[in-house]
Amino acid sequence: MKSIRMTSCCFSLLAVIALSATSEAADKTDVKQPVNQRFSDPASTEVPQFQQHVIPLLGKLGCNGRACHGSFQGKGDFRLSLFGYDFAMDHQQLTDKDAERINLKDAAESLIIQKPLNEIEHEGGKRFEKDSWQHRLLLSWVKAGANGLPKQAPKFERLIVTPDAIQFKKEGETVSLNAIAVWSDGTREDVTPLCRFQTNNEQIATITEEGLVTAAKPGDTHVVAFYDSGVIPVPVIQPVSEQYGEKYPQIAAATEVDKHVVNKLQKLGMVPADKCDDTEFLRRVSLDISGTLPAPHEIESFLKDTSPDKREKKIDELLESPGYAAWWATKLCDFTQNNYDDLVNVSPVRERPSQDWYDWIKKRVANNVGYDKITEGILLATSRENGESFEEFTKNINAIYQDKPGTDITDRDHMPYYWARRDLRNPDDRVLGFAYTFLGIRIQCAQCHKHPFDQWTQNDFKQFRGFFTRVNFGVNPESKDEYAAMVDKLGSEKLRGNQLLRELSKEVKKGNDVPFMEVYVTKARPASKNNKNKKKQNKKGGRNGQTPDTAKLLGAEVVQINELDDPRTALMEWLRREDNPYFAKAFVNRVWASYFNRGIIEPADDLNLANPPSNAPLLDYLSREFIRRDFDMKWLHREITNSDTYQRSWQTNKTNELDEVNFSHYIPHRLPAEVLYDAIHQATASDDAIDSMKNSINDRAIAIAASGVRNRAMRDQQYALTIFGRSTRENNCDCDRSVDPSLLQTMYIKNDNDVYSAINRTNSSWLFQVGQQLGAVQKPNAQKEQMGNRLEKLQEQAKDAKQRVAQLRKQDDKKKLQQAQKRFKELNEQVRRVRQMASKAGNTPAKLQTFEGPISAEKSEEIITNTYLRSLSRYPTEEEIASARKYLGESENKIDGLYDLIWAVINTKEFMLNH
Repeated sequence: MKSIRMTSCCFSLLAVIALSATSEAADKTDVKQPVNQRFSDPASTEVPQFQQHVIPLLGKLGCNGRACHGSFQGKGDFRLSLFGYDFAMDHQQLTDKDAERINLKDAAESLIIQKPLNEIEHEGGKRFEKDSWQHRLLLSWVKAGANGLPKQAPKFERLIVTPDAIQFKKEGETVSLNAIAVWSDGTREDVTPLCRFQTNNEQIATITEEGLVTAAKPGDTHVVAFYDSGVIPVPVIQPVSEQYGEKYPQIAAATEVDKHVVNKLQKLGMVPADKCDDTEFLRRVSLDISGTLPAPHEIESFLKDTSPDKREKKIDELLESPGYAAWWATKLCDFTQNNYDDLVNVSPVRERPSQDWYDWIKKRVANNVGYDKITEGILLATSRENGESFEEFTKNINAIYQDKPGTDITDRDHMPYYWARRDLRNPDDRVLGFAYTFLGIRIQCAQCHKHPFDQWTQNDFKQFRGFFTRVNFGVNPESKDEYAAMVDKLGSEKLRGNQLLRELSKEVKKGNDVPFMEVYVTKARPASKNNKNKKKQNKKGGRNGQTPDTAKLLGAEVVQINELDDPRTALMEWLRREDNPYFAKAFVNRVWASYFNRGIIEPADDLNLANPPSNAPLLDYLSREFIRRDFDMKWLHREITNSDTYQRSWQTNKTNELDEVNFSHYIPHRLPAEVLYDAIHQATASDDAIDSMKNSINDRAIAIAASGVRNRAMRDQQYALTIFGRSTRENNCDCDRSVDPSLLQTMYIKNDNDVYSAINRTNSSWLFQVGQQLGAVQKPNAQKEQMGNRLEKLQEQAKDAKQRVAQLRKQDDKKKLQQAQKRFKELNEQVRRVRQMASKAGNTPAKLQTFEGPISAEKSEEIITNTYLRSLSRYPTEEEIASARKYLGESENKIDGLYDLIWAVINTKEFMLNH
């Protein structure tokens, strides 16, 4: 066990390091003084540089903001690039002769001088005073010829901001930020007056336009400095109690996760909550890992277990459960956006693509295939496997969809439907989808302008788009004749579009082979040497048949993609690199968010420079180890859930009661839609039905393959899952899934017939099970009972025969398969006849009847206890037992009383929350 204590010596050492870093930056003799000093001197002859000084100043003044000339329409026929990234366009707009914004003969008469001074009516009002440094800087630039960006201009390299962290002691304290820009020619300049500043939480810290940070309430946040493409967040901390430094108590840090979390908490003077008890842990971890409530017998067994490593063993057990594979495959389908509605026309067998997508991922989650390998199977997917001809491809896919023995879509290396979606057909959409899914970043802003909180420009977006210009879905041109020949052979040559797909679907069901459209990658087609065509090709990013020669990785190097058979291979290599700043972090952050209801970076899908992690060392550690362990997903789950941080109680103390970002305690949150839906049906189920639900996930909501309003697999659960916020998978945003409460959710739990039916299920409900124990089940007469027994046996035999058929389909023995199919058909016919006979005889299933007799105190407590175990995963308190026993005792019909008890428990906030 490790313990963490921050001593006064440590704080002194940190202060020295911070002071040294500041001095190192400040004492550099080659750092140019800030412009507010240099241009305050009326005698200054310096000529400002367009990129280094003029554009940042316009940004500082708000001229190129979205509310002013940076908007799409501009203001007053004058438009600048938003946040100043397009220097050529900005210079052209400023120096447009027709607009007369620049007067080279009399600089003071220039509109860009007069309007900010409000000498001429200016909608934006006065932006600076006459003879101020801002005035002199712009005036000097105009007088010198208002030059733009030279061809050999140095490139911006980085922004250095000091101090790089701020720790306040009390409200009202101040610290000034200092920013130095470093350029490729070695120039270093203090650009503090040209930086834009923001605070991420003004309740914790405020910041002025000059970079003066003032402490407000205790807590932690970041202040951010912006200059050119430099975006630097600076953490700000003010302890919430006196228990920091040498006063901080000894806190155990059992794991590396805990070490990083406690390191942050000690700076805040925030004492973490105690570890939760066993019942709280078991319910929490079961729901989080497997999307499933623990069964009553599991709870009792776990509580009786006295071994010190029982929590660790339970985590390992859950990671091998069917629920884990089903639930985390659903999570991955959220991120990759498996949406039924976007796949309905990509295959003749319409219902298969979304199910194939889910099954392909689920198999790999169950087998713990590395996350990078799963990504590779999606990112580099084509419909044909390596070396597979069109004839072989169609034969193999038809065999799969005709359920021939030994064929399974999950055995194929690739899952191509990600690229077949109708909302991912053009390169721009692919950039957005890829960045969201695999990088966890929202890059849509850069489609049109510079990202407001990150380094990405429109040029970055266009250059990145090149990786996706050669990916296509449809009839592969190389196999066009073969495709047409198969269609002709089926007599469907005159059909097109949906009509053709419907006809092909019928043929597949008849056992005939049909052609399939494909995801394929075309060969590189070089741009035309004609200058006009080349410009057109560059503008459209490789459309009109031409493809770009190069593409640029986000924040990394340019790749010669015309030399690659598939440009996406360069993307996959980049994702796997240790220096990739997004791929591993995006997944780690999303997994963390699934456990804590918020990411280390929040929102979990918005990794941008101005939205830094609440605990950077923690995210760095998990991401680094995730890569080092070959993207082992189960390792990541174990590392998080075995930590004290995850196992902390939701009950707070005075130091952490307001904490929502530093994981000092567990924050209760509503169960995800699918998990809650299953929990309702599990909590109301009999013991046998609970075991069945845990061992077989086929009918579980957590195993529904795809979202989409037309998804038939969701028909029965559609309303409930919709109102409880199941991911729609329609947008590039994790916010498509919601856990926000609503009145409709309350009404569903209280009044919906779905809940009533779950509680009242014949034969498989907890209510029915107790009714049997009490003798409150109305039995049929002897003849009916005999007929019912016969029907039950036949149904069991038919079930076995069906399983036999399924087994033989995977084997290459047609004779045995035909015999088994014949036997299955015969048994189904017998079941039908016996059911008809039973109906004519007036046979009715067993049902609950009124039970008014007394229930012994022992039996009553047993019923109440089991009701709580199967729903809240804990034993009831003495007060709860007394209250429930009193209600049951006063109920005229004990079955009605028990119904009310079950209904009341699943209507509690405790049931709906993971805590």
